[in-house]
Amino acid sequence: MDINCFWVVFILFSGLWILGFCEGQDGFLSLSCGASKNYTDSFNIQWVLDSAYTSTGNTTTVDYAVGTFSSTVPVRFFPETDQGRKCYKLPVKNVSSVVIVRAQFVYKNYDKLGKPPAFSVSLGTAIVTTVNLTTSDPWNEEFVWPVKRDTLSFCLHAIPDGGSPVISSIEVRPLPQGAYQSGLGEFLDKSLRKSHRINSGYTNGSLRYPLDPHDRVWDADENYTPFHVSSGFNMLHSFNLSSLPENPPLAVLQTARVLARRNALTYNLALDTLGDYYIVLYFAGILPLSPSFDIFINGDIAQSNYTVTMSEPSALHLTREGISSLNITLKSINFYPQINAIEVYEVVDIPLEASSTTVSALQVIQQSTGLDLGWEDDPCSPKSWDHIECEENLVTSLDLSDINLRSISPTFGDLLDLKALDLHNTSLAGEIQNLGSLQHLEKLNLSFNHLTSFGTELDGLISLQILDLQNNSLQGIVPDGLGELVDLHLLNLENNKLQGSLPHSLNRESLEVRTRGNPCLSFSTMSCNDVASNPSIETPQVTIVTDKKPNKISHMAIILSAAGGTILALLVISLSVFLYTKKQSSGITYSDRAATDMRNWNSARIFSYKEIKAATNNFKEVIGRGSFGSVYLGKLSEGKLVAVKVRFDKTQLGADSFINEVYLLSQIRHQNLVCLEGFCHESKQQILVYEYLPGGSLVDHLYGPNSQRVSLSWVRRLKIAVDAAKGLDYLHNGNEPRIIHRDVKCSNILLDKDMNAKVCDFGLSKQVMQADASHVTTVVKGTAGYLDPEYYSTQQLTEKSDVYSFGVVLLELICGREPLRHSGTPDSFNLVLWAKPYLQAGAFEIVDDNLKGTFDVESMRKAAIVAVRSVERDASQRPNIAEVLADLKEAYNMQLSYLAARDM
Repeated sequence: MDINCFWVVFILFSGLWILGFCEGQDGFLSLSCGASKNYTDSFNIQWVLDSAYTSTGNTTTVDYAVGTFSSTVPVRFFPETDQGRKCYKLPVKNVSSVVIVRAQFVYKNYDKLGKPPAFSVSLGTAIVTTVNLTTSDPWNEEFVWPVKRDTLSFCLHAIPDGGSPVISSIEVRPLPQGAYQSGLGEFLDKSLRKSHRINSGYTNGSLRYPLDPHDRVWDADENYTPFHVSSGFNMLHSFNLSSLPENPPLAVLQTARVLARRNALTYNLALDTLGDYYIVLYFAGILPLSPSFDIFINGDIAQSNYTVTMSEPSALHLTREGISSLNITLKSINFYPQINAIEVYEVVDIPLEASSTTVSALQVIQQSTGLDLGWEDDPCSPKSWDHIECEENLVTSLDLSDINLRSISPTFGDLLDLKALDLHNTSLAGEIQNLGSLQHLEKLNLSFNHLTSFGTELDGLISLQILDLQNNSLQGIVPDGLGELVDLHLLNLENNKLQGSLPHSLNRESLEVRTRGNPCLSFSTMSCNDVASNPSIETPQVTIVTDKKPNKISHMAIILSAAGGTILALLVISLSVFLYTKKQSSGITYSDRAATDMRNWNSARIFSYKEIKAATNNFKEVIGRGSFGSVYLGKLSEGKLVAVKVRFDKTQLGADSFINEVYLLSQIRHQNLVCLEGFCHESKQQILVYEYLPGGSLVDHLYGPNSQRVSLSWVRRLKIAVDAAKGLDYLHNGNEPRIIHRDVKCSNILLDKDMNAKVCDFGLSKQVMQADASHVTTVVKGTAGYLDPEYYSTQQLTEKSDVYSFGVVLLELICGREPLRHSGTPDSFNLVLWAKPYLQAGAFEIVDDNLKGTFDVESMRKAAIVAVRSVERDASQRPNIAEVLADLKEAYNMQLSYLAARDM
């Protein structure tokens, strides 16, 4: 019976031991690079093929001896002809906040060329080391890495004349929560590269898993004692390790180097490079005494009178900047100084990641090209992508010249840090669009395309210095807004179809304007009158060819040329007058026809340009500016205040937008839509007259100048949201045909004197003419940060596109910040990507600080849920605007009840 009990207990114990042993490997990843099958090593660690983690490179095997032991090792090599990064995607999701990444690189003349390679290695965005197999083969590296994403890129980078990168194994091991935190600067931007990990007092080889459950390799210290003044002690004490976040293995703490016969114990440690280093010294009282001693690092005292207590472990964390060698000395005060273990790491900076908004936009752009540009991971670090230049973690230059783009997609507007954009010879056609948000852009090259219209966005490029539009098909006149770009010093308009007089604001010494190859384009209004009145006639191009004949003949040629030119000019002028007269007598112009049609739309009032000038006191007071032009305060003859919007885009597309807005606002009336008082459409003017709303726009009150004076309360924000949703609900459901606004944003929500909200600006709106139509296929337009991602990927506009944009507005109301910004961490640049996870989790710490302590939690939760649902990437997952309105009304009533109860 006793024997049977013994075996039962033994089997149970063995099963539990094996189970614990296996569980110790949770989170372990061991890749045998280039191997053809999985295997389990002598430590019972399971090694798997690397082919599931990389898609490049070739495989082979090498034979080499370690001491008396010979081994055949698989390797993966990456020929120099392979372009781009040679990367492994290592899964680290739910592993730990910090991991060890260990790799071995083996050459051993596998290619029979006798040329060991050299190459650099990166983790994430950081170049962490340079491997030189000429000096050491195999080469081992180990890093302590802070986990910030679900996957970690481990990449090899060829260097000029360095040969083909090669690798034998990669290991990932999770570390305890909080380990090495002081050395990693709270995990924000530091990694650690192992220089030394010494098991002091232990001379019988290295120690690792399973004695260290985290599989750190602790080397014997027999090679680290230049002064043989100490002894090794091995005492089997048990320690409470809860005070040490690194959780060193008990077996390491049970051995120590203890001073003998002298008053100082010294370690001299070689370091690879000049740099910053992080040092951890471990102490554990394994002797029946409490020694005290001073600790010196490179001759400077790091800790005085340090005491080791019997049976207690402790650790000292130190950093030293700009050192190339390391001397650790313990000088005795009482009894015998001792040290149990030493870790030394080089501190490696981790470059900041590029904005997630930028990365997402670039990936969409790559997809739209239909090409594999090799864009993966971070665009700036460790090395910038092809076609891209960066300043630190900001993408500042993009060159896609000679790639067939066909259009400028809205995603270009998300590249907010661009300073240079080269899209020449990319088959662009139609209107220049989707660039208005690039306020840092200095150089824009759109030459050698098929563009026909300036659009309305160029004047928003306030930092622009060089604008190259040569060799396009631009028509009409040059917009006045280009003259407001004060930093512009080169404007190339050569070889287009432009005509008329250039804006006088462009006529300045600091600006070079190139106009050759257009029908007629100059600063002189007189020289282009005839051509402007009849654009079908082009100014003749006369080429004078000089030769080396006698001067007499040359003079005669000049006289004949001049006479011929004069006769030709007279013929052209006569023909121009004839055709112009015929055109005038045969019918009215497009503008006249549009004006005639607009007069039949029952719009409130048609103003003359003279009336507009009088109402605005000759355009004296500007109350707003935008990509469309400027808004002026006006006062009608009967005393009513109005807002007068003067559009400066005189292109066909600009005229279409103007006419579209007049038409739509002539058909609709709603208390939450801005009312159109009238318009002016004479002398090529495009002027809209609206009711005046003294409260300004929602932008002003959220993060504009008004927000500094008085912050909007939560109940006021909800009331504004309800008002705007009512206006959109009328457009979507209360009107036939249905109307999709297409440019919902905070700046297009205006407030009256009582802070009631009204939606404005219908220049981009589209009607859904068929009652059963699910969408309208149309060119993508809108504003960066508010644009429905499904709309710009499919070009199918739906009412849910407005819901997405309105969802962004709701997030702005909740968080009190703009949709796109540059400050903070990269993941906070895009409001939707940043706020959505917090609000989904009910984490309200991101709520606008001005609202803290003033809102009902259930009201906020209700509004947050509808905001998050509204910005779902899949349009089918979004509510319709009627559902949004119902939820917002409920949140509003909750807040009213909360305030009433609080004031009782």
